[in-house]
Amino acid sequence: MRRRTIFRGKLLPYLLLAPQLAITVVFFFYPAGQAVWQSLLIEDPFGLYSEFVWFENYQIVLSNPLYLEAARVTLIFSVAVTLFAMAPALLLALMADQVIRGSSGYRTLLVWPYAIAPAVAAVLWLFIFHPSIGQVGQGLRALGVPWDYRLDGGQALGLVIFVSAWKQVSYNFLFFLAGLQSIPKTIVEAATVDGATPTRRFVQVIFPLLSPTTFFLLVVNIIYSFFDTFGVIHAITQGGPGRATTTLMYRLYRDGWINLDLGGSSAQSVLLMSAVILLTVIQFRFIERRVHY
Repeated sequence: MRRRTIFRGKLLPYLLLAPQLAITVVFFFYPAGQAVWQSLLIEDPFGLYSEFVWFENYQIVLSNPLYLEAARVTLIFSVAVTLFAMAPALLLALMADQVIRGSSGYRTLLVWPYAIAPAVAAVLWLFIFHPSIGQVGQGLRALGVPWDYRLDGGQALGLVIFVSAWKQVSYNFLFFLAGLQSIPKTIVEAATVDGATPTRRFVQVIFPLLSPTTFFLLVVNIIYSFFDTFGVIHAITQGGPGRATTTLMYRLYRDGWINLDLGGSSAQSVLLMSAVILLTVIQFRFIERRVHY
């Protein structure tokens, strides 16, 4: 008969949870509640006058064609960043998982970019792709390519997508490599003995067993593309040229911090938060069905 240990202290668990709960309330629930409340008001920039207008700010935001354009840019940007951040990371993890000699060195080098702040990473790549002082930018112009992300909206969007994805590859690589190393080698060896080709082993054995990690990274990367790429866009293009790289997050910053439209920017923040929550719920509702735990 097994003896059960009963913990009779009822207060200690709440005391241990209190610091994390306090941080959550102070830094998440309280600002979120303030944003919801301010989205129902029209305020002057100095906070001297406010008027309760219900959902008028939401109507103004959703009827603004510039906001809808920013939503379209955000959709393209988030899908591209998620794809180009996860696919190379999976390829690098597969290659690093097969390396025997010097594997720790490869992994360390591949993880380093994650330690760089988004704004710093943007400045580094800015010096590389700048049309006047960047080596790649000068090389493209020498080859006859009219490269100037400051004037071409497509080039600007492609550059911020590349930099944002590059910044996130290391994070994805860590999780993919951990997922690959958790797969029992006997299963892969059994598939090899059965005559499965490397491609077939990956498609039918490795990737299905890697689906929990892939699903987790899909959720994380979409959230990253919505929120954490602000520093990259602000450092490289500042939303231009011609709003080509103005995402919903950057438009929120511009309307709230520069134009001082407190009610409208609060409504945008609530809409953005609701959109991300909805996307996350949809992923857990439909995509998680295909995950094999």
